Amino acid sequence: MNETEHIPLAEYDFERKFDEKGALEWMQENWSKSFMFCGLYAAIIFGGRHFMRERPKLNLRRPLVFWSLSLSIFSIIGAFRTGWYMLHVLNNNGFKQSVCDTSFYSAPVSKFWAYAFVLSKAPELGDTVFIVLRKQRLIFLHWYHHITVLVYSWYSYKDQVAGGGWFMTMNYLVHSLMYTYYAARAAGYRVPRACAMVITATQIMQMMMGLAVLGLVYHWMHEVRCPSNLDNIVWGSLMYLSYLVLFAAFFYKSYLKGAAEKADKKTKSE
Repeated sequence: MNETEHIPLAEYDFERKFDEKGALEWMQENWSKSFMFCGLYAAIIFGGRHFMRERPKLNLRRPLVFWSLSLSIFSIIGAFRTGWYMLHVLNNNGFKQSVCDTSFYSAPVSKFWAYAFVLSKAPELGDTVFIVLRKQRLIFLHWYHHITVLVYSWYSYKDQVAGGGWFMTMNYLVHSLMYTYYAARAAGYRVPRACAMVITATQIMQMMMGLAVLGLVYHWMHEVRCPSNLDNIVWGSLMYLSYLVLFAAFFYKSYLKGAAEKADKKTKSE
């Protein structure tokens, strides 16, 4: 047994008994179904927008609170369980091993949450249904992000590549903040604007870290046990780079552009 599998954290029965080998076999046989989910997703959301064009928006506040709160709780637990594993690897084996580690997919505590993570990308597509039915603005970043994360997560899990522990733990952590924010907003609480800024900034840092991890995996792929493949690294890098550009543009447009324009107008008036 790999040293990183001895995690000093209480295991729940469902975590210990989870069949990671069966999960891997299923994903290797069915990962390409992610394209089918994405196709159905695109048809539903864009068909739904057309359907709702001449109809009044729906008031789905209560279902949205339940939806966001459920994903928030799931993400918080996932962040705690996977985060504990990653901290253990960092403390006992160092940063290099944390990047190259693949025991994340089979260790007693993290194996369930690794599989739950990749599967959760399918139901998370439901976020967009609320946007369509409530007739809110649907931006490219939103649906592009949902589609690409689903495909890449399933594609990576089937090969159990290095870096997965970092990718999943970071995403769990960011989603625990994001869905908590969404739940609070849906419940009618006035959340300070700064909270939204912090969440978007955290997402930008996640993309930067994702690119760094992929770069290190590429650097160490042939030096130590750091299993990956060039296709995964290339597609992952393109994905994270596109996210970085899109989230940075969103941050500027949403939080900086307006303030800069106001400051400019004030300067001209003086």
